[in-house]
Amino acid sequence: MSGLVKGSVAVVGAAESDLGQVASGNSPLDLMAQATIRALDDCGLTLKDVDGLFVAATQVRMGPMALAEYLRIKPKYFDGTIIGGSSFMSHVAHAQAAIQLGLCEVAVIAYGSTQRSVSRAAASPREFNPYESPYRPILPISAYAMAAARHMHQYGTTREQLAEVAVAARKWALLNPKAWEKEPLTIEQVLNARMVSYPFTVRDCCLVVDGGGAIVLTTPARAKSLKKKPVYVLGVGESLSHANISSLPDFTVSAASESGPIAFKRAGLKPNEVNMLSLYDAFTITPILFLEDLGYCPKGEGGRFVADGAIAPGGKLAVNTSGGGLSYCHPGMYGLLVMIEAIRQVRGECGARQVPQCDIALAHGNGGVLSSQCTVIFGSENTI
Repeated sequence: MSGLVKGSVAVVGAAESDLGQVASGNSPLDLMAQATIRALDDCGLTLKDVDGLFVAATQVRMGPMALAEYLRIKPKYFDGTIIGGSSFMSHVAHAQAAIQLGLCEVAVIAYGSTQRSVSRAAASPREFNPYESPYRPILPISAYAMAAARHMHQYGTTREQLAEVAVAARKWALLNPKAWEKEPLTIEQVLNARMVSYPFTVRDCCLVVDGGGAIVLTTPARAKSLKKKPVYVLGVGESLSHANISSLPDFTVSAASESGPIAFKRAGLKPNEVNMLSLYDAFTITPILFLEDLGYCPKGEGGRFVADGAIAPGGKLAVNTSGGGLSYCHPGMYGLLVMIEAIRQVRGECGARQVPQCDIALAHGNGGVLSSQCTVIFGSENTI
């Protein structure tokens, strides 16, 4: 067997934990376990079926061991890869490889965070960097703000165009009963909100909530016997660029320009064949960068691409239909929730926000300070 094979694994279960401000006393492991049980119930499997476990978290040391102990299971294969918010897309690639090789058959990918309850600083402490820390940046916000400022300087991107991303996300969120934000948002409100790190106001920045999620992957043969229709992994691409923002080679180009083509090649697809995009939107600049780097518009055109409601409901391209990290939820590392929305869209389970005839969905994860980029393309049975 050579490489990751298109459609060699299927997602059969997907669920969030409780989201928002969770009940007092809940731990990240409680939320991981809650999401895992819900995801298993979603597909009709139980903990006894799980023999692969993939965990990444900032609040739990040695995540796979901690969750396995909590759930009282003993997986044959486990992985604690952590590269920020894209860790879970990376886990999909690793789970796909493990299932292809027969190292496990039913894999759970799980995440949980109580960052709203305990404070973001406590949930994700920053490492001291002798080259950056003396300047006292507000991380990660200032890092992304630098990328936005450079994009504005180099390509003429405007603050209004950045605000379009937040407004579109809010319009989608109003169609999602699970979204944290419940009130409409205008471009003027984004621009006039409290400035955090230029050019970002607080409305250019993701939510700070508690929450988590889990997905279940297995073989196509086993998937056919379960409760929900399978969603197949068509292609995955992974790429690392840097660790610290001062080492980013080009502030207007992310490693999505590498992970995306890998995923598309493995899936045998082109960008225009994808029905919806679920893009990691920690800040309003990230969907603009990813639309460019994944091949949806030329470099520098992302701001103009999203203008006039182009990625909002009724626009030319469905992007972040859950409301995204800007308006749905963002419990620290958001990548698993990015995939859950893409999976549900392919299943046709999204109600008022459902994209018609959604056979192919792309989920893109971002980690660190634009540091790691991972792309996963999901498809229905019609795509195999």
